Amino acid sequence: MKKILVVTFVMLLVAAAFAGCGATAAPAAPVSLNTLPADISVQDAAKLRDAGAFVLDVREPAEWNQVHIPGATLIPLGELRTRANQVPKDKPVVVICHSGNRSKVGRDTLRQAGFTNVTSVNGGMNAWSAAGLPTVSGP
Repeated sequence: MKKILVVTFVMLLVAAAFAGCGATAAPAAPVSLNTLPADISVQDAAKLRDAGAFVLDVREPAEWNQVHIPGATLIPLGELRTRANQVPKDKPVVVICHSGNRSKVGRDTLRQAGFTNVTSVNGGMNAWSAAGLPTVSGP
């Protein structure tokens, strides 16, 4: 028990030393086509879409038919693991769903399949529509 406390204390000291090395927090970088954060806003998703990113909608067909992003591709989350080969690896991938929960699972599924440049949209289609971004309905 004593060793665990000593090791924990030493680890905390090392972490504190690195945290106080005079480094200041860098300003947030704009969203890039090469390095995507785990989650992005709908505004950043729209910019990526306009720049040529692959928009992947992981909702169900009935949800897609109600409203979706122009140019997006539908692969329901339950099919994504077996259809990941239909998602390009040579461009950024923006995953969206209804509210942002399934898209996180979709993002992680693609990462497990070897995708490195993939992100999830916070708030999903709810936030996209609320922001007045372009949508279409129907198949």
